[in-house]
Amino acid sequence: MKTYNGLLSRYGRLLDLPKHTRPVTLLEGDTPLIPVPGLVRLMGGGFDLYVKYEGLNPTGSFKDRGMTAAVSEALGRDAKAVICASTGNTAASAAAYAARAGLRCIVLIPEGKVAAGKLAGAVAYGAEVIQIEGSFDDALTMVVKITNKHPICLVNSINPYRIEGQKTSAFEICDTLGTAPDWLCLPVGNAGNITAYWAGFRQYHQEQGSGLPHILGVQAAGSAPLVLGHPVEKPETVATAIRIGKPARGEQALAAADESNGRIIAVSDDDILNMQLLLSQVEGIWVEPASAAGLAGLQHEIAAGNFEAHGQRIVAICTGHGMKDPDIITRNLKPTVLPPTLEALEATILE
Repeated sequence: MKTYNGLLSRYGRLLDLPKHTRPVTLLEGDTPLIPVPGLVRLMGGGFDLYVKYEGLNPTGSFKDRGMTAAVSEALGRDAKAVICASTGNTAASAAAYAARAGLRCIVLIPEGKVAAGKLAGAVAYGAEVIQIEGSFDDALTMVVKITNKHPICLVNSINPYRIEGQKTSAFEICDTLGTAPDWLCLPVGNAGNITAYWAGFRQYHQEQGSGLPHILGVQAAGSAPLVLGHPVEKPETVATAIRIGKPARGEQALAAADESNGRIIAVSDDDILNMQLLLSQVEGIWVEPASAAGLAGLQHEIAAGNFEAHGQRIVAICTGHGMKDPDIITRNLKPTVLPPTLEALEATILE
């Protein structure tokens, strides 16, 4: 029987991890690459488009790829606790892998800026959640300072082992398609993921001759420091996972876009939410708002005439499951109310 033992088992030979690393896995990775022909038709047709659905990782987001590596390294050097700042997904992932490893997990979140579905995950996995009166960037500054002073392992994306784990998604895309896509579209928040994908594609190209994609990174217009060229003091967007005003790996993200002959753009919250609904209602793939940013950016660029999609093979990264932020969908829900009779049902659905 074929078995799957997680990313460190499958790709560990390609990852720059210390010898002391002790694998901690929830069988993350191996997420599907789903064709989305309905979206292609809506965007004008003539190209191939796939969604890499990272919401099917164990805690519902791409963060599990980096966390298996970061927590495995921490456990291997006998760390007793891990800490992170988070807008939600990192918190849930860190808490789950820390629980699996038997480590203490401390999470700092910005006040009032975390989706309930994500916060619930961190609590369920046993994290100690601390809310600060400030932004994500303030929280990250605090965890950096405390880990520089005390023996607590920082597991945000500035941890280099997070990047090592996250680049495995690029490996999987190449293994599935047989080569790199022409374009990769993805959301950009703290910029660790775009950095990791570019590192992964470059490594696979050097070792496997798999080619290199152009990268289209997409930020939300109210939280677009890399597009504006300066930090955003008070970032605002409905896409909470990318509500970050000073990306920790901003320079690497800009370098990835430049080196790949791609670009980083911004789209509106309306564009993001419209794409979230299109993806779920046309293709049956429900993602959290930030996850729809890459596809929203692609649609925007095609509509504006800035992107020649014809004949291209494009992969969009959808980073988190829709259950991460269900309130976005349910907040305006007003179901039809009927008496319990067949006549009332017929009158409603057979009009």
